[in-house]
Amino acid sequence: MFFVYILKSKKDDKLYIGCTDDLRRRFKKHNLGLVDSTRPRIPFSLVYYEAYASRQDAFHREHNLKLRAKALRQLKNRIKNCLEA
Repeated sequence: MFFVYILKSKKDDKLYIGCTDDLRRRFKKHNLGLVDSTRPRIPFSLVYYEAYASRQDAFHREHNLKLRAKALRQLKNRIKNCLEA
């Protein structure tokens, strides 16, 4: 399985979108400060994830969420209560 996930920084409330084949391990690495791009914004909470059988499909979805504002906006509208917590 491959996962597209969204983390929310408890420090600045900003979102991070990522993709991995081991969501638990990757989430732990983010919160331990082992990921350079997110280290300054720890700690994080996991607010959303999607599972895919195909690596290619997962990375395509991650790419769309990162580069297409409309796709991310639609997802944010769908999970707005999760983002407020």
